[in-house]
Amino acid sequence: MHSFDCSSSSCVIFFAAILSFLLTFSHSLTLQSDIEALQSLKLSVDPNMIPPSSYLTTWDFSADPCETSGSKFLGILCSFPQGNSTSRITALELDSVGYEGFLPPRIGTLTALTTLDLSGNKFRGPVPETIKNLNKLTRISLSGNFFTGGIWTWIYRLKKLERINLSGNQLSGRIPARISKLRRLTHLSLSNNEFSQRIPSLYALENLQTLELDSNILIGSLPKLPSGLTTLRLSHNKLTGHITSLVDLEHLLYIDLSDNWFSGPVNRGVLALPRLTYLNVSFNKFKKMEVNNYFGSGSRLRTLDAQWNLLQGHLPVKLVNFERLVVINLSHNQFTGEIPIGYAQRLGRPWRTLFLDHNYLLGRVSVEFGSAVARIRGSLANNCLRCPLRIPLCRGQQRPASACHGYTQNTTNHLENY
Repeated sequence: MHSFDCSSSSCVIFFAAILSFLLTFSHSLTLQSDIEALQSLKLSVDPNMIPPSSYLTTWDFSADPCETSGSKFLGILCSFPQGNSTSRITALELDSVGYEGFLPPRIGTLTALTTLDLSGNKFRGPVPETIKNLNKLTRISLSGNFFTGGIWTWIYRLKKLERINLSGNQLSGRIPARISKLRRLTHLSLSNNEFSQRIPSLYALENLQTLELDSNILIGSLPKLPSGLTTLRLSHNKLTGHITSLVDLEHLLYIDLSDNWFSGPVNRGVLALPRLTYLNVSFNKFKKMEVNNYFGSGSRLRTLDAQWNLLQGHLPVKLVNFERLVVINLSHNQFTGEIPIGYAQRLGRPWRTLFLDHNYLLGRVSVEFGSAVARIRGSLANNCLRCPLRIPLCRGQQRPASACHGYTQNTTNHLENY
């Protein structure tokens, strides 16, 4: 046997160095429960659905998740605290490659997470209730999966949430009213699910800028909405009533209410919203479009889509005052009378798209419709117009004049008796 001999001073230095190394190594290790949560997540995914170049192939648990180089444990970020604390996983963002599996309950032990993003995969089943333990989350995105069940009634406990994206799943049931307790929320996307019943009041979400509830089965009228909204997507639902309440939302840039059962007027105040660039109210039951004389100049509106409604009366002349309007679609309505001459003068200046087909318009089409300075998309077909075929917008059949004269008379009588 060999004996180990050293002077007292050299031994002290040697063992101090060893101890320092061990302490440094142990203090930098990832918390064991975080490692187990990652292991559980990887085991919950079908191994046959993990592509060779995907993030999960880099998860090699013979190494420490927070102590590896950039080529290992892709999709996670860690905290590196000073002192004796262990490292924690603060972000989990998987790549969108179609992982198939379920979200294990152990995900709820990653209590330092601020970001959870599993979007664009094929995770299925309910979201585990243990998510409520992740009270540091600021962003959660589970979009584009096959999650089922409802929105968790305990979601209001995650008070630091700023962005929620659960779109493109199979979630159902009611949107819980308590979601309005998430006062830091700026983005809420629940589109392309199977949510039903009424939209709860969201007025208390004073920081909310984007609200996307399109492609669900929501019913009822518009609730009171937060005044700071910039984007509102409610298309493809079964919502009813008037939209007058939107006139108070002066920060709106984008509104899509298409494919619902809204009725009444497209209110003049909505068209006059100072920042609005896009308005889609198509496939509803609106009967009137209100455009005041003094609105339009200075408006930022670029797209107006009101096709497939019940809009009556003459075409709104004052649309020509909307100086930035590029796309206009008023087809498949019940407009009568002649096309305002100002419409022809706006073609290409700046109008690029004009659909007025399938109405009850009368009269001769101005030759100016054929002299636009730019190529124009659109149609004037299926009216009762005298429309020269040399004008591209005139291509397509017209109704017999009697159909429009008769319709105009019936509409006038109806309005007088109303």
